[in-house]
Amino acid sequence: MKELLFEIGAEEIPARFLPGAMENLKASARRHFEENGVTFSALDVFATPRRLALMVQGLPDRQPDRVREVFGPPKKIAFDKEGNPTKALTGFADSLGVRPGDLVAKEKNSGLYMAALIEDKGSPLKDVLPAMLKEILLSLGFPKSMRWGDGSLKFVRPIRWITAMLGPEILELEIDGIKSGNISRGHRFLSSGAFQLRDARSYEGALKSSFVIVDAARRRETILYELERLAETAGGKPVLDPTLLDTVINLVEYPVGMLCEFPKEYLELPEELLVTVMQDHQKYFAVKDEKDRLLNYFIVIANTLKENYFVVKAGSERVIRARFEDARFYYHEDQNRSLRQRTDELKKVAFHERLGSLEDKLRRMENLVVFIAGAVCPESVEQARRAALISKSDLVTGVVREFPELQGIMGRYYALNDGEPEEVAQAILEQYLPRHMGDSLPSTDMGAVLALADRLDNIAAFFYLGLAPTGSEDPFALRRQTIACALILIEGGFELTLGGLAEKAAQGLKADDGLRTEIIRFFMSRLPQIFEAKGFENDITDSLLPLASEVPLKYILDRGNALKRFRQSPLYGPFLAAIKRVKNILPKGKKGEIPPVDAGLFREPAESELFEKLSALEVSLRGLLSGHLHEQALQKLSGLTGAVNGFFDAVLIMDKDAGVRENRLSLLGRIWELARKFCDFSKLS
Repeated sequence: MKELLFEIGAEEIPARFLPGAMENLKASARRHFEENGVTFSALDVFATPRRLALMVQGLPDRQPDRVREVFGPPKKIAFDKEGNPTKALTGFADSLGVRPGDLVAKEKNSGLYMAALIEDKGSPLKDVLPAMLKEILLSLGFPKSMRWGDGSLKFVRPIRWITAMLGPEILELEIDGIKSGNISRGHRFLSSGAFQLRDARSYEGALKSSFVIVDAARRRETILYELERLAETAGGKPVLDPTLLDTVINLVEYPVGMLCEFPKEYLELPEELLVTVMQDHQKYFAVKDEKDRLLNYFIVIANTLKENYFVVKAGSERVIRARFEDARFYYHEDQNRSLRQRTDELKKVAFHERLGSLEDKLRRMENLVVFIAGAVCPESVEQARRAALISKSDLVTGVVREFPELQGIMGRYYALNDGEPEEVAQAILEQYLPRHMGDSLPSTDMGAVLALADRLDNIAAFFYLGLAPTGSEDPFALRRQTIACALILIEGGFELTLGGLAEKAAQGLKADDGLRTEIIRFFMSRLPQIFEAKGFENDITDSLLPLASEVPLKYILDRGNALKRFRQSPLYGPFLAAIKRVKNILPKGKKGEIPPVDAGLFREPAESELFEKLSALEVSLRGLLSGHLHEQALQKLSGLTGAVNGFFDAVLIMDKDAGVRENRLSLLGRIWELARKFCDFSKLS
């Protein structure tokens, strides 16, 4: 059994592209090996900023022999009326070099087709792999690709070398004028450059000797060890941001940690500002003490040797001091004007060229905030309005212009400095939560109000402009904002309906009911994802969605949980069969009000019995649903089962007398309309 090494050496690949490139390389390699019938025992991919590599173990010496089916014409046109082969059949046989008599009828796509069984002899693996590897490389896609020189190849960065080896043997292939070999290259600065590989198996060890840890998992282990060790030396622990960690892993080939320091005077600045400068702008790791307070230390993961420690340390400390000095200047400068004094500046900041400025958006938000706060925190409507009117003022401050990711965060600090109430300041921060999927939701009612108003206005505005998401394109992240709104409504337990919110958002744009309908439909399309995460089966989700525009989402979920429990009851099956029987006999597509039931037209006792039960249930169910007693409501509804079945057994619905027939259908229509107030039972299984 042999090992394959395929390495693509390139100019520095952006760190954010490497995780996806590794997944694509692995998936493409697996697919090509399977399609060519080549078995293996293990397949691994490696990546550093300068290379993508594939290592496959346990390969055979040659492809196995394979028999494949090749389909030709349908059987019905392959033979004439006398049973002789037609030109369609003989032509197909000739193209494969077989006799028509060798073909067999096989089923395909619910029909019979003539097919040939072709035996392909396996080739030596060394003859098969070069073309496979070239196809694998050309199949790799990246968020951004480029061409260089006079070549036509598009790749993430210019390719500088290709290493292709099966055991000790070189696999010969050429891509864009670059020929493969057994030469790889070490660290750009620390190694002596190119070196020759003895065989595929020696790859990792040879690179390590040339100051390259090619396995990203091992680089991760090394970096984590260095972070913990150095932070402990400083008397603290590292701030491990997952995004930063993944980025740094893919920025270096030979990670070495270095503990650096900055003057304590900068600790007077907001912690988030300091951490943002270190993490997002310099790719440094902050350090905190056991009480979660920021220390005046940071850790650099350098791509160099420990011998260069002092040079890197001095350079990093000089850079961070300069960045902190800029941050301090902006922070103090910003406090010369309050957030309220900055609102006029928002008139000069465009929200969208067809919808005016941020100040115009704030006016729309103000109306939404008053409406939402009236239901969520009626005692704080005026404070919520106050928060809304200054919620975007930090966008025109120096710090946020320099560090946009601090929007809301700096707004909270500045609001507190202005003497605003804590609730207002916290709401300014929480309006952007969740910033990413999986983040925490707003922890205060006022924060939830602002978060909902901001996102609802965004959704309504871009739908109003005809900029709704299409396919995979969602440049304004409206899908994510919609899910965030739904989660805030659910987790906050707010008694707001999607229909009411959509209507208010549309009113702010002076739009007609069409926009309200579009917004509701868009929300409906995202809810199944949330319901699935909550553990609901698809049929329960489908049964509840029609109610989601007029029933608060918290109660929709309550009903779903009640349905899940009702499913375990012996009453469920008989009731579902009875209520579906009612639905199925009603005229399809008939709309409008159900005519009143005339008891004077009843001819059978079963009609009177069902009508009496229905009349009593209509009153009690209304009270149970308004009190959100959903399990009791299901119990009451299931009490109709016997009367419904008795009605069907005793009564001919489609009576010859039109008046009697319509009266009976009206009775069943009222039953279905009553049941549908809970959910659409016809969707359940």
